[in-house]
Amino acid sequence: MKLQAEPRFDHPPRPLIQRLGAILWPSFFAAGVTTMVFFAFVDPLELRDITFHDMELSREADYTIAFFMFWAATASSSLFTWILLRPSSRFTPKA
Repeated sequence: MKLQAEPRFDHPPRPLIQRLGAILWPSFFAAGVTTMVFFAFVDPLELRDITFHDMELSREADYTIAFFMFWAATASSSLFTWILLRPSSRFTPKA
């Protein structure tokens, strides 16, 4: 009876904190830049009047909400890129 050896990976897995940092830090930076560029052209109070006219939100609240929305969008983009760039050898063991 032939025992099957454990699969060896040519790329060791990265620590969780390194994976999170590789996703969250670039997306944090991109969200900051995107927020600045977006609000250079759009007044947050006018945007609020168009979208959530019933709510009393300050400019600071609008900046905060937009920043976290941009961060979520760019983090999902970074996550998708990370998923696509993972080495295939980690998931297909060599015979």
